[in-house]
Amino acid sequence: MPHNLDLILTLTGGLTAALALGFITQKLRLSPIVGYLLAGILVGPFTPGFVADNDIATQFAELGVILLMFGVGLHFHLKDLLAVRKVAIPGAVAQIAAATALGAIVTHFFGWSIEAGIVFGMAISVASTVVLTRVLSDNRALHTPSGHIAIGWLIVEDLFTILVLVLLPAIFGNPGDAQGAGHGAEGGNVWLTMGVAMFKLGLLCVFTLVAGQKIIPWFLGYVAKTGARDLFTLTVLVLALGIAVGSAKFFGASMALGAFLAGMVVGQSEFSGRAASEALPMRDAFAVLFFVSVGMLFDPGALKTGWPLMLATLGIVIIGKPLAALAVVLFFKKPLSSALSISVALAQIGEFSFILAALGTSMKILPPEATNALVLTSVISITLNPLMYKGIAPLVKWLESKGWARPARPADMQNALELDDTVHRVVVVGFGPVGRTLSRILEDNGFRPVIVEMNIETVRKLLAEGKPAVYGDAAQREILHHAGIEKAEGLIIAASGVPAKEIVEAARDLNPKIRILTRTSYLNQAEALRQCGANAVFTSEGEIALAMTDYLLEEMGATDEMIDRERDRVREELFTAPEPKTAAS
Repeated sequence: MPHNLDLILTLTGGLTAALALGFITQKLRLSPIVGYLLAGILVGPFTPGFVADNDIATQFAELGVILLMFGVGLHFHLKDLLAVRKVAIPGAVAQIAAATALGAIVTHFFGWSIEAGIVFGMAISVASTVVLTRVLSDNRALHTPSGHIAIGWLIVEDLFTILVLVLLPAIFGNPGDAQGAGHGAEGGNVWLTMGVAMFKLGLLCVFTLVAGQKIIPWFLGYVAKTGARDLFTLTVLVLALGIAVGSAKFFGASMALGAFLAGMVVGQSEFSGRAASEALPMRDAFAVLFFVSVGMLFDPGALKTGWPLMLATLGIVIIGKPLAALAVVLFFKKPLSSALSISVALAQIGEFSFILAALGTSMKILPPEATNALVLTSVISITLNPLMYKGIAPLVKWLESKGWARPARPADMQNALELDDTVHRVVVVGFGPVGRTLSRILEDNGFRPVIVEMNIETVRKLLAEGKPAVYGDAAQREILHHAGIEKAEGLIIAASGVPAKEIVEAARDLNPKIRILTRTSYLNQAEALRQCGANAVFTSEGEIALAMTDYLLEEMGATDEMIDRERDRVREELFTAPEPKTAAS
């Protein structure tokens, strides 16, 4: 019986090439996205060797977009945008307008229509979520005022992209319309078509955000009570894919928008942390395949004739966009260091640019050479972006030394401090008898315990009492991040039967200065926990040995002095770990 292995070969070949080239680019201190795009070129039809199935890769890419948009919605909080709205909203609008205008002007000289130029300009106006957050995190700028403005700026760009994805089909017709741009809705029908589209969009938003606020959390809670992790993972994936497909089939909206709305609903519930850490393991894999599928569209032979357009596009992305952002931030009287940080972080394009360009190409608005220009610009801009960001601090110091820029004022520094949590925070894993007792002691002594618990009913009860709690597995870095481990002074692993070693390693990596207290069942596990970063380890075997020692000696008539001496001896035998050797010793 013959077997069709195209799907397996495409999946295996694409992921293998992405793994190899992503690993190489990571070692070169570049974004792995560069490697994924190069992997797509390698397995594409324009290079020799293995060729992946383009149709299958495109469908994998669609899954990647759905899960990616679901993840964006999962982490989207309106309050984050409102906090920096005075700079982020006008800044994003101004930058989008500038990039769109530059794109339309430049492409006009290459003989493109005004519609194609505008869509192309909008595509290159949007920065990559993945790249921006990675650059800010690597430079410890994610939780600074500049980082918050950049993230808010990006949220506005994402919302703009979603709106364009909804309106393009309404204005230009259905994807794949061979009649070309502008034939989907002509004359007065444009406004009617747009009105119908916006009405359907409103219905989708009401259905998802209003009805979903009641149904989705209830359903997730019902599934969570079963205790089956695979069922919870499956439920979240079905919600993401189901709402995405339903939004396209029944409301005429994009699947990306449906996935975004579904993510927003889940993100506002107590399941957001667990959904992000457990239920989206395939998101990264399919997102990788999205970049691979984009790379497959690039024709290296197009460099011979298409290099002027590619060079012009690159210039807009790494020069035009940053200058527009820089001007806006300086207009709001922010320090030069903040303005450069924000503008440089946005000087790249990524996933949303390709999503928008893919729609424009499928609707016959954009010519094929648009994709080649975007892929090459993406590879180069993503490669240069971390290097450009690292050069900000030396540049600012040089400008200040020349008197061409003012140093940051104390008021500017104060803003950063106000964003930090000044309350002493301790993350407590588990709220059983041990966790409850330790949490009470912490509260009585001026600390704020943040509980991480796998029992959803316990989390709901704590939240109802006004106590901070996170539902999920503490071994997942995303869960620890939700609990605020980066700003915590201590971590206490009070639950039994949890992967303490994984939790300790993740916490130590996220916050090298944190003090960690943990428990374990067996003495032979204690040293391994100390080696991976635990400051103190308490074992069930050891504590039982001490308790039984006390009881046995009392029954034998030993004096208090004898009991204390024997306890010290047992404690030394059981708990004393060899001191780590130092250079002095």
